[in-house]
Amino acid sequence: MHPLLKRQISKLLGGGGGIPPEFDHFFQAVNDAYTQADDDRQLIERSLEQMSIELTERNRQMRHELEERRIIEQELLREKAEQQVLIHRLEEAQNQLLQSEKLASIGQLAAGVAHEINNPMGFILSNLNTMGKYTDRLFEYQKAQEAALAELAGQSEPARTKTEEVKALAKSLKIKTVSDDIFDLLKESIEGGERIKTIVLNLKSFARLDEEELKDADINQCLESTLNIVWNELKYKCTVEKEYGDIPLIHCHPGRLNQVFMNLLINAGQAIETKGEIRIATSSHGGFIEVRIEDTGCGIPKEKLSRIFEPFFTTKPVGKGTGLGLSIAYGIIEKHAGHIYCDSELGKGTCFRVVLPIDNELMSN
Repeated sequence: MHPLLKRQISKLLGGGGGIPPEFDHFFQAVNDAYTQADDDRQLIERSLEQMSIELTERNRQMRHELEERRIIEQELLREKAEQQVLIHRLEEAQNQLLQSEKLASIGQLAAGVAHEINNPMGFILSNLNTMGKYTDRLFEYQKAQEAALAELAGQSEPARTKTEEVKALAKSLKIKTVSDDIFDLLKESIEGGERIKTIVLNLKSFARLDEEELKDADINQCLESTLNIVWNELKYKCTVEKEYGDIPLIHCHPGRLNQVFMNLLINAGQAIETKGEIRIATSSHGGFIEVRIEDTGCGIPKEKLSRIFEPFFTTKPVGKGTGLGLSIAYGIIEKHAGHIYCDSELGKGTCFRVVLPIDNELMSN
């Protein structure tokens, strides 16, 4: 037992001679209890220390597992995002392929139709020109007859009577009106035939969408041909101003560029609700040519402007557009190592700029 404890107990017993022997067993029991308690305390402290070590290790393992799980989840999200991008690109490629095949088929059909129209149109025009020459001869003969009748009319009464009968017949048949109109009708018919012939030639040129070979082309002529093809879509509500610059030939796929210009012109016409204007301009500078197609239509909202070249995105009402036209146009211009830009203001109109390199070495494969 601790000495200080013994002295305290001795004082309490009121003696100075120490602790009586009969307390020895009690003190021994107390001492044993203190010893046991100290051992228990040490055992508990070691147990707590071991538990603390185990809990710390377990927490570390859990944090490691959580970090691994977080890395796995991030990897899965990244893979999912990559898969979505890949799926999107595959869908875009598939749709462009389908669209290209469709346009190629339409091109072949249009070329066939143009060929079939061109043949009869050739002899129709030839016949009309021949009829014009024959009509000149007939009217020359008619004038000679009229002069002869006028000369004979004064020679006898029967001649005067016959002359008056011929004049009456000419009046009833409106020969003068026919004479005045027939040349105008022939002229208009020939002009109409020439117009059809020009459209057919433009259609044949435009229809070569499946041409793979590159060739030198006049972009001004490409625009003019395409405008002739789509004019029926524009003429009732649009006036078209053309400012073709003096630009060089470029090495390109003209049929595919015609497809781009057709899409831009039709879009411009559709953006004009009642009456408006489309301006087409070309220029050359810094090794590039620029084509501007501008309209005074409804314009494109600012928040949608950055998305107009995305596949399937359209600002048109449901059922009015597929959202593929500008996406395909963008791809065609990109294949030509060029760029296409769009500026628009809601309620005022839209301007598309197509920039193409003159140097064919810049052409993408």
